[in-house]
Amino acid sequence: MARTNIRLRARLRRKERIRKRIRGSEETPRLTVFRSTKHIYAQIINDVEGVTVVAASSLKLDEKGNVEQAAAVGKALGEAAKSAGIGRVRFDRNGYRYHGRVKALADAARESGLEF
Repeated sequence: MARTNIRLRARLRRKERIRKRIRGSEETPRLTVFRSTKHIYAQIINDVEGVTVVAASSLKLDEKGNVEQAAAVGKALGEAAKSAGIGRVRFDRNGYRYHGRVKALADAARESGLEF
């Protein structure tokens, strides 16, 4: 338990450092990622108004494997953002390392037409 707590606190410190530099606006909202052990969630947030514009998660996907789920969520998020009129975002990895599921989600979102 103690080891998990140390990892969580380290991630939260990294998250604070990232959030000092990244703010979402109406022109370029913030794409943030949260991952749990089983699922991955992503949302595009307008920080000026404090509203979530678009969201997607792996809760209802039939994909097997974490990386495949993340890619499917990134693709769904990119398509939903395009239909909402969003083409450019700022990527907030939320303190997670940019590899594995986070990278797969970002790459799939880029392939769907999001620019960041």
